[in-house]
Amino acid sequence: MDRLFIILYSLTLIILLFLITFLPSTNAGTYNVAAFGAKTDGTDSTKPFLQAWSLACSSEKPATMWIPRGTYLLKKTAFSGPCRSKRVTVQVDGRIQAPTDFWFIGNSGSWILFQGIDGLTINGGILDARGSHLWNCRRYGANCPQGATSLSLSSVKNGIVNGLISVDSQRAHMSVNGCNNLRVRRVTLIAPDQSPNTDGIDIQSSTAVTIVDSSIRTGDDCIAIGPGTKNLMVQRVGCGPGHGISIGSLARNPNEAGVEGITVKDVTFTGSDNGLRIKTWPKPSNSFVKNVLYQNIVMNNVRNPIIIDQIYCPGTKGCSKQNSGVKISGVTYQNIRGTSATPIAVRFHCSATTPCSGIKLSNVKLTYSKQPAKSFCSSATGTSQGQVAPQSCFY
Repeated sequence: MDRLFIILYSLTLIILLFLITFLPSTNAGTYNVAAFGAKTDGTDSTKPFLQAWSLACSSEKPATMWIPRGTYLLKKTAFSGPCRSKRVTVQVDGRIQAPTDFWFIGNSGSWILFQGIDGLTINGGILDARGSHLWNCRRYGANCPQGATSLSLSSVKNGIVNGLISVDSQRAHMSVNGCNNLRVRRVTLIAPDQSPNTDGIDIQSSTAVTIVDSSIRTGDDCIAIGPGTKNLMVQRVGCGPGHGISIGSLARNPNEAGVEGITVKDVTFTGSDNGLRIKTWPKPSNSFVKNVLYQNIVMNNVRNPIIIDQIYCPGTKGCSKQNSGVKISGVTYQNIRGTSATPIAVRFHCSATTPCSGIKLSNVKLTYSKQPAKSFCSSATGTSQGQVAPQSCFY
């Protein structure tokens, strides 16, 4: 009798474990992709993911789309709103992997897209775009697609991205476009130093975005701040290698929206090409950059720790001989210290027709090879306060 009880008890536990693991719970509002056929054996899980999303998004109560442990193959996928629930959570406990054939996502612009959602949380997980296959294609000049951003957020309001790890993106790891009130925290974005165009986070046309407590080690911009970005906070972020935190490039088009209300603080740059950079094309423009604060920044062997470049023209293609029309004003550098990998640690190369104004340097100490560094100014005016080294060159 005792043996029969033990057997029945064990069978009951197994059945309960199965139900909890593989079946969606309507009461709890949790939809497990495995319940819809998602496999960890390398087969395509795109359809099961979309089925789980559809139920979570259409739920009247807060709902969760759950990706359990394991590795799931996902092709180009768009998770679209609006959703009925005020909060939809995507809980990723596993690894989401792109196909080895980069053409499956390479021409799509975005690999994984969330769009038109009010109240989205993405928790945890690993995104692996296997970008090295595309990088090698582009490196040898073959016929290659442009590549896809690993995670794109478009028109997302009141969103949270927490604990995400993204490795080897084809292009940018994450893009934020047309979003409002978005918090990105504790993310880790990784790609090799020489991987082309692998920005960490690209932001444009978005308001009230916060990026905190994160590590971004990529082959291009750590964070690229594009047209129409307002009230952005970046805090406690480690950048490097890569090209630093960039506002721009701006003035690709003459009527771009401006950038304003940017705060970057408590950030460390290590071995990056740039630290704090503002870059604009030498073209006519109605755009502007204003009210920017860089505070409590550490530079470790950075090639251009502080740079404003208004003659930005990579590859010297598509550039005019005109001056940049982007107006840069009200930029403050406060408590910046560390080492430059080049003699000129502070470079302000502003537009001759639209000079930079209202630049403030306060307690800046940058050295080059244990020697005093230098500064360079062109068409820039501003003030210095406290200890400033290299000495400012404002006219």
